[in-house]
Amino acid sequence: MKSGYIAIIGQPNVGKSTLLNHLIGQKLSITSRRPQTTRHRILGIKTTNSAQIVYVDTPGMHDDSAFAMNRYLNRTADATLVGVDLVVWIVDDVIWQDYDKAILKKLKNANLPVIFAINKIDRIKEKERMLGFLKEAQERFSFEALIPVSALQGTNLDQLEQEIVSRLPHSERFFPDDQITDRSERFLVSEIIREKLIRRLSQELPHALTVEISKFEVKQAIVHIHAIIWVEREGQKNIVIGKKGCVLKAVGQRSREEVEKMLGEKVYLNLWVKVKKGWSDSERALQSLGFQD
Repeated sequence: MKSGYIAIIGQPNVGKSTLLNHLIGQKLSITSRRPQTTRHRILGIKTTNSAQIVYVDTPGMHDDSAFAMNRYLNRTADATLVGVDLVVWIVDDVIWQDYDKAILKKLKNANLPVIFAINKIDRIKEKERMLGFLKEAQERFSFEALIPVSALQGTNLDQLEQEIVSRLPHSERFFPDDQITDRSERFLVSEIIREKLIRRLSQELPHALTVEISKFEVKQAIVHIHAIIWVEREGQKNIVIGKKGCVLKAVGQRSREEVEKMLGEKVYLNLWVKVKKGWSDSERALQSLGFQD
């Protein structure tokens, strides 16, 4: 039996969560086109007859910042490199950026085996540039393998998984065969609600909100869920509620439908919007809202 932890890293919005979901074959991490959609470390566990692969999805690695939320995201991403057996580094372009150089420096210091994957290859028209980029990448770092993939289309994901499994250490399984994540249903529900909000309010509120589950209980075969949507200003509260409550109603309906599908139960979902001024730039507020290192 082979088992091991695989860190999926990269700069924001390169498709790490989409890759995790497709490798697991089930939606665990929420996705959107906005950076900072992933805020927490999430384990995705895939168990086969001969291996257990524990994928670790992380926030994108950011530049150093004095902003409390960015500091939290960086700490969470950096901590992923401790205790894993292999790293899959995802990029989505064929140009070396400052982000990539900073990540490369961290990988050299971590002294871990790394697989380099270019994502979204269906968008890359100039294949010669991609081949040149891969050659340059191998010159910069001694990668275990270099694989072009498309997480969304499923291109070369079997090859990527084969490369991963071949490098796993021999070990007993860490988790039961039927477990697919380390996160609770409460956490997954809060993330589903946040995803629907981000997609509905992409430009207005990409990062200035979070969701807290205040009640989660089953009564008479119905799951009763109460959730608080925290924003930073009164104006943001009005945006989330929408004219005559239209935004909150639509988000609630879409969230409830997805939560019912995930839980396999009838769900009663109640949403409130509240203001907590400056929560995203306060270490104490972040901890109170579940942002734990």
